[in-house]
Amino acid sequence: MKIAAVVLVILNAALLLPAVAEYAWFLVVASLVTAMVLAGVSFHSGASKPAAKLAMAEAVKPVAVNAPDNQAQVEVVTLLGIFQEKGRFIDFLMEDITPFTDAEVGGVARAVHQGCREAVKEHFHIEPISQVGEGGMITLPEGYCADEFRLVGKLSGEAPFTGKIVHKGWRTTSVKLPRVLKCDHIPAIAPAQIELQ
Repeated sequence: MKIAAVVLVILNAALLLPAVAEYAWFLVVASLVTAMVLAGVSFHSGASKPAAKLAMAEAVKPVAVNAPDNQAQVEVVTLLGIFQEKGRFIDFLMEDITPFTDAEVGGVARAVHQGCREAVKEHFHIEPISQVGEGGMITLPEGYCADEFRLVGKLSGEAPFTGKIVHKGWRTTSVKLPRVLKCDHIPAIAPAQIELQ
């Protein structure tokens, strides 16, 4: 079958050469005969081994993998764990900060901010929605993306709407969530650490 395919390619390539123009009819007939032989062999071999081909096709079928029911929860908790690891985010939120001074809270907030900012940049590409700065004027045309702009104030009629930017908004253009292959329970955000004596 491979030899017939090679012969067919050679015969068709020869038709492109000007030197064989007077033999073109012979090459065309030879190409047709070779193509019919190739088709016949291919149909015959396909009909004689249907079970083997079916078994081979089934062997390469992708196996459906069901995600655990709690997969989304596991991934969210894993992301929280990253914020905890990089910026002690959960420690900061769960701590009662009322007894601390503003200066003490501010010092801790700086460290939390730096670590969490690093984690966000690692897992999300975030950009402002509006290129117009806060306080600037913007006009939203008809068909604007409603999930990217929240209209506040006196709303009447239909777009276009003109107003002042109060907050530029944020969107993410890519997300790289941590993947957890298999977990039958919601994992710890951060394990308790024990220093052995």
